[in-house]
Amino acid sequence: MSIRLFAYGTLREGRAPREIADTVAKLRPMGKGVARGRLYDLGAYPGAVFVSSDSAGKIEGEVFEVPDEGVLQALDAYEGFEPDDPAASLFVRIPIEVRMTETGDRIECWGYQYNRPVGEVAAR
Repeated sequence: MSIRLFAYGTLREGRAPREIADTVAKLRPMGKGVARGRLYDLGAYPGAVFVSSDSAGKIEGEVFEVPDEGVLQALDAYEGFEPDDPAASLFVRIPIEVRMTETGDRIECWGYQYNRPVGEVAAR
């Protein structure tokens, strides 16, 4: 089974900073997608909070196939995800449902969810 990733911010094509650009270049584009949730403006990068409700907002992004676990681990490190200590993580990697824009297919992907309170953070 392939590993799929939904990217909505700096992991999207052409937006990766130098420190992660080589890793992002290994991702295989599958197309544009939409996930349910809300996107927040964190200054240098956005943060998403995903929900499953149909009444939630839409987050537009891109879906990629991740070639191997090593690439996924490098992305985890960049996103501040500590699999052994999720509570201390800046972002957590969670399974989310994404609707592919062109086909309407619903697929499961990994998504990085912001893991801090968003009470005073502006929604995009």
